[in-house]
Order: sequence, then structure tokens, then C-alpha cells
Amino acid sequence: MAAKRLLVPLSDTVTVRQTVGYAVQSGLEGADSLECHLVVALPYDADVPESEQYSEDAAGLLSRARNWIEEDAGDADVTVETATLGADEYLFGPRDYAEIFDTYADEHGIDRVVLDPEYQPGVTAQLLQPLERELERIGLAYDEAPVERSARRGRLTGGTEDFDRLFATFMISYGFYLVLGDPTYWFDLVTGAAVAGIAAVSLAQVTFTVPLDRVQSPIRVVRFIVYVPYLLWEIVKANIAVSAVILRPSMPIEPTLTRVNSRVRSGLPLTALANSITLTPGTLTVRANNQQLLVHTLIPAAREDLFDGGLERGIRFVFYGRDSAAIPSPRERDDAEIVGGDEL
Repeated sequence: MAAKRLLVPLSDTVTVRQTVGYAVQSGLEGADSLECHLVVALPYDADVPESEQYSEDAAGLLSRARNWIEEDAGDADVTVETATLGADEYLFGPRDYAEIFDTYADEHGIDRVVLDPEYQPGVTAQLLQPLERELERIGLAYDEAPVERSARRGRLTGGTEDFDRLFATFMISYGFYLVLGDPTYWFDLVTGAAVAGIAAVSLAQVTFTVPLDRVQSPIRVVRFIVYVPYLLWEIVKANIAVSAVILRPSMPIEPTLTRVNSRVRSGLPLTALANSITLTPGTLTVRANNQQLLVHTLIPAAREDLFDGGLERGIRFVFYGRDSAAIPSPRERDDAEIVGGDEL
């Protein structure tokens, strides 16, 4: 029987070792030989600071997975190919991952994709179910590895990462409460601490889906403080522009829906960008997921500002640093388009 060719997308999960083992076992069933393609899809392009570190981590994971296959294969005829995908492009979500896997599969004659049930390639949200839907849409055969999962950790385990999340959520909630209240009044201090404590216990794991960096997180707070005056200036400019249009007798408004593929990671950075856009008069974020924003714009000037990407660069500065803010605008990248309202 001809050799089977399997594609195994890897991410650093607790079940990746079992997934690789299952790929070898299932691939050798009824076959004389196996060609196993191990790939890591890079979720960041070269403009994002995390890309270099993620590339190094990907190389290490591929090396470990190759060793696992050699251990499991024994004397069987197994060939291993490794590759990193997405280094020259920006993968926004499940559709992009499915398409890049499909392209690789076509180029190498892949028979089947073996998926890790915990597959999570550097993004903050679980990707498996939407990825499977996209693979079905494309028509690429896949198989989910039947792994044994260890019991998931509880929401509060007393570890350092949990403490960092709790502390950060508490301080943000407490600070926001005091801004709305009176920080010199003892009652507000006490009730604020109580409310912040409840918010921290309830929302810490939701607010911060990835571990916090004790060095970078405070730096990002400082950058955010620098970003606030810029955001306020954009809000003032947008207010003036919208007011000028509304006060004109002809009211030359042009409501449109615009899709923008932002160059920020999903999770907190994407949320910050979506909220910044909504706070700016004339624009409203309708939907935000997988680095893709759907924005309603009221006037042409608001749409042009969105295409220019000023707020996107500001958010990149907050989360990734000054160098990362110097990127082409969505217009220059061809990452923004008017989609109207009919298809939604």
C-alpha cells in the first residue's frame, strides 16, 4: 500500500505529545510507510515583536515533535517533514489557518490532517471548533486525536499567574471606581475595594486570558497613559467633524459598513482598539473577532480616519512598543474595504 501523508499542526499544549503519537499510530495502520508533516502556523507577522520569539519556540517544538515520532515509529518506515507556515503573511483567524493548511496539503499531497483537541496557535481563544468548520467548508479531511486530558485547573489555584491576574483586575477596577467616585471619602474607598475584589474574583480569568508579564505589563500601563491624550484629541476632532456635517442644511452623511483587518492580536489589544473606535464620534464597532473589525462609519471623514489607521498605531504602541507603531496604514496594506450593509 502507498505511503500515507499526514499533516499535523502543532502548538505547545498539554496534549500535543499524545496527538503526535496518535498520528504515527493511525498513519501506520494498513500502510507500509508514513510521511508525517509537522507544521507550526505563526500567528504574527514580522512587524510584531513577538514574532522572533515565537519563531524560536516553533523551531524548538518542531524539534521535540520530530524526536517523539522517532521514538514512536521504532523500526517502521516513517519520514518526517517540518515547516513553519505564515511567516510571510498575517493569519487573522480560523479561515486563514484552514486556507494555509489547505495550500500546504495541495502542495505535498496530504491525505489527512490530524488535529490536537487543544490546538491553540498563539491566540487567546480556542481555535479548534471554528477551524474544523473551515476545514469542512474547504473539503480538507481531518481527524481529531483522541487524547486523554488531565483535569483542568480551577479558576483560582494560588499560583503566581493567577495572583497577577487577580491583582491587575483588582487595581484596574479599584482605580476606575475611584475615578467615578470620591477617592478622599472613606466610604468610597471601602466600597470600591469590595467591588474591585468581587470583580477580580469573577473576571480575572476572563479579562486576562494569557499570563501577565511583570515587566511589560507596567510598561504598557505607562504607554496607555501616554495614549489617552492622543485618544482624547481624536475624539475632539471627530466631534467637530460630525458636528460640522450635522449642522449643514444638506447633512451630507454617508453611513457605511467597513471591514478592517487590524494588525493587533485578539483579546485585550483588539478590545482596546474596538473600544477606542467606538469612543470616537462617527464610528461604531459592530463586531470584533479574530483581528477583524466591522465598523459603522457615519461620515466620509470618519471612514478616512479609519483607513489611515491612527488608532490602530496607537494601540500597537501601547501593547507592542514604539517601533511596532510604525507600520503601513490599513489603506496601504489593502486591509480595509467598504462592505455596505446588504451582506450582513
